[in-house]
Amino acid sequence: MKQTLFVRLETSKEQFEMLAETMRHFNEACNHIVLVAHKLRTANKMKLQKHVYHEARERFGLSAQMAIRAIAKVCEAYKRDRSKKPTFKPHGAMVYDQRILSWKRLESASILTLKGRILVPIRIGEYQKVRMDRIRGQADLILRKHRFYLAVVVDAPEANEYDPAGALGVDLGIVNLAVDSDGTVYKGQDVGKVMHRMDRIKAKLQECGSKSAKRHLKRLSGREARYRRNMNHNISKRLVATAKDTGRAIVLENLKGIRAQTTVRKAQRRRHNSWSFNQLRQFIEYKAKLAGVPVIYVNPRGTSHTCPRCGFQAKHNRPRRDRFECVRCGFAGPADYIAALNIAARGQVSSPIVPRNFLEPQALLRDKPTISIVGS
Repeated sequence: MKQTLFVRLETSKEQFEMLAETMRHFNEACNHIVLVAHKLRTANKMKLQKHVYHEARERFGLSAQMAIRAIAKVCEAYKRDRSKKPTFKPHGAMVYDQRILSWKRLESASILTLKGRILVPIRIGEYQKVRMDRIRGQADLILRKHRFYLAVVVDAPEANEYDPAGALGVDLGIVNLAVDSDGTVYKGQDVGKVMHRMDRIKAKLQECGSKSAKRHLKRLSGREARYRRNMNHNISKRLVATAKDTGRAIVLENLKGIRAQTTVRKAQRRRHNSWSFNQLRQFIEYKAKLAGVPVIYVNPRGTSHTCPRCGFQAKHNRPRRDRFECVRCGFAGPADYIAALNIAARGQVSSPIVPRNFLEPQALLRDKPTISIVGS
């Protein structure tokens, strides 16, 4: 599996200006090359190189390998839709390969600029350190909030997928971010509070409109997204660990297109549109691959309205969001937990295994752990 790691560059003021200038010239060259590619109607690198290579070097001051990388970047973008001319921003990502970028152990990176090579110190955490020996291929130079980063691709070895001895069903939601078929509730209890607090702060700052208010808005940019991302990492890590320790597969609902298929009240639209279930699903997928845990997707239709005891399905089985009560046999319990058990049953490779205490309605309400995932 390929993973992307972000390595922060500790640039001096002079080094920052050199990298920024190189990035601007590189993207200016890309915008020029796009015009030629669109005129010739070609995304072939060798054919395009004959027409733009020398001009890219002379007009924009690029080195030989920088010009090659600019042509490759344009061809990749132009291939997606040849009816349009892609535009590259002045500080768009710049591609580096082994000829114009090299690593000096875990201390610095040697990077080529328009004014020659510079040796830039790097800052990496323990997570990146143990993976830096697996770097493969190119790296992208990225500018984010006045800081330069190198996005490097590393090889992450995947564990062999084992034969599951059962299934761990996971119901994803908005109030409870995830509930598994063991009854564990992963409740991001502060998500709503953080979201509303950020909305109030941003509204006040936007209404003020002063320079200091705008600076404050810039500092707040991306904070809520990072908070959600951190929670999803924690939840996915716990779910994969639970499945691996018990030798089970993880069973998820296929929620593709769920936002278009559901309607909510106006007051709930903000939270519904901010639901990051797809990010959580992706985190579960790649962590499961690394651990060798099988992931199975099932049809979500009726999972929260079907009684696992008698099989009766009706919307009236769920009188409230948090409650399931079968109108035929009287079986009752937490709705999200019922859904997780139905998901697990649908994902069973062999015949469904029903827990012994599953047939006791009150057992669903006792001794079910709740894990609150708090973002940093």
